[in-house]
Amino acid sequence: MKRMKGALISVALLSSAAAQASSAEAWQQSRQVMTQACINASHLSKVRVLGEPIEYDDSTGYSALLLEGRYPQRHMNNKRGRELCLFQRSSGRASISEADKLRWVK
Repeated sequence: MKRMKGALISVALLSSAAAQASSAEAWQQSRQVMTQACINASHLSKVRVLGEPIEYDDSTGYSALLLEGRYPQRHMNNKRGRELCLFQRSSGRASISEADKLRWVK
């Protein structure tokens, strides 16, 4: 009886852990949604993502992504610029702020 009880507890724990884990495909799709939302919200032209996203915990619900591109305004003379995108995972909304002062660390 003890052996059966232990086996049932083990199965329950394993299945609950599997239910909470996301698949690699789900993570990839989530990242694509975030990347596209940030690029669409960007004010830069020829936008590309720099580095990897910064994932905040679920209590915050945000991810951050650093973007780089060119300022399209005539007076900016096609100058290179950076933006920080905050992506709200629950709503799928992206907010952009200028981030030219952020340094890229390798």
